[in-house]
Amino acid sequence: MNFTRRKVLGAAGAAALTATLPGRRAFGQAGQVKIGMSMPQTGSLGAGGKAALVALRMWVDEVNQKGGLLGRKIEFIVYDDQTNPALTPSIYTKLLDVDKVDLLIAPYGTVPTAPIMPLVKQRDLLLMGNFSFQVNHTVKHDKWFNNLPAADASSWFPGFFEQGQKLGAKSIAFLAADQEFAQNLASGAKELAKKGGMKTVYDQNYPPTTTDFSSLIRAIRAAKPELVFVCSYPNDSVAIVRGVHEIGVGEGVKIFGGGMVGLQFTPIMESLGSMLNGIVNYNSYVPGIKYPGIEEFLSRYQKRAAEEKVDPLGFYLPPFNYAIGQMIEQAVNGTKSLDQKKLAQYLHTNEMKTIVGPIRYRADGEWAQPRMLMAQFRGIVDKNVDQFRSPGKQVVLYPGEYKTGDVVAPYEKARGK
Repeated sequence: MNFTRRKVLGAAGAAALTATLPGRRAFGQAGQVKIGMSMPQTGSLGAGGKAALVALRMWVDEVNQKGGLLGRKIEFIVYDDQTNPALTPSIYTKLLDVDKVDLLIAPYGTVPTAPIMPLVKQRDLLLMGNFSFQVNHTVKHDKWFNNLPAADASSWFPGFFEQGQKLGAKSIAFLAADQEFAQNLASGAKELAKKGGMKTVYDQNYPPTTTDFSSLIRAIRAAKPELVFVCSYPNDSVAIVRGVHEIGVGEGVKIFGGGMVGLQFTPIMESLGSMLNGIVNYNSYVPGIKYPGIEEFLSRYQKRAAEEKVDPLGFYLPPFNYAIGQMIEQAVNGTKSLDQKKLAQYLHTNEMKTIVGPIRYRADGEWAQPRMLMAQFRGIVDKNVDQFRSPGKQVVLYPGEYKTGDVVAPYEKARGK
């Protein structure tokens, strides 16, 4: 296996982030708490994965500076899964059988995580999920704890359809990548559209290798929908937004967006600039939302991100990955144990205090109280990353407790805002 392995040990800094030789231990002693995972550092999810790793490494460093877990330093073992689901079963087998890790964190994303679920359930191990969607739907593992502010499509996209219904939309077009994550999301969104009495006038899946969306965009335009719902991965999202900017989707479209992964990443937002205006899309955090400790975390993260040349703002994944560490820390300290059963019981029965707000888990390992945001890009200019630091560039439409404005529609009008 050609995996890249990195260990983060205490406050060892940049030296600890370089590839570690087999068998070498930075502390030169046994008795460490080993936490292992794969994280996409290359491939389509690589940019997000690198930013998420910075946050996890921050947590590891901070805990080790306080003395570690159970008085033992954390050894953090990470492999690059290259956003390739074919690699993750072998990586996690190696983490368990060769590296002998004590605790596991899932890779970022649905597609890389789904293949490891049978292994984890077979071995009856705790697994902290990382923005995965419905990977435990059929496996039903009782030690799965997903850190994602939505449990299913009905809690992921109600904001999108609520806005559409307020505008009187009656028809919808669907465009989705032919991959598990996008298909699961699209299926759930179609159920919401059906419940809302909407007519589907276009429904098309596309291969993940697609780079030219012009014919699909023209087909959507010809179908004359009032809502356009897209489920796409980062590279696809960029190509679709650029194609829509060039071709347009028609004056009758009230809302465009929905489930586009990548529009939350700072480098992509900066690259697309004013082409983002008017898009209504999901997000996990935008500036202006107050969670205890998140602003202090982002200040620390942004300083370190600049040094490591990753996502300079880190609004999307980094806070949630840091929160994964916080939950592990609370469970271990609360049980004074690394016993998987005890840790799972603790996570099931206690409210976790994190920088993304309080989290309680349902029996299936998903958030008991989802709070996925639906926001509209407004007033974005080109080539200005600092604009995204301030509230108002992503106006929160849903949920109500975080709402900062009403949707601007139709989409063609909103593009000029």
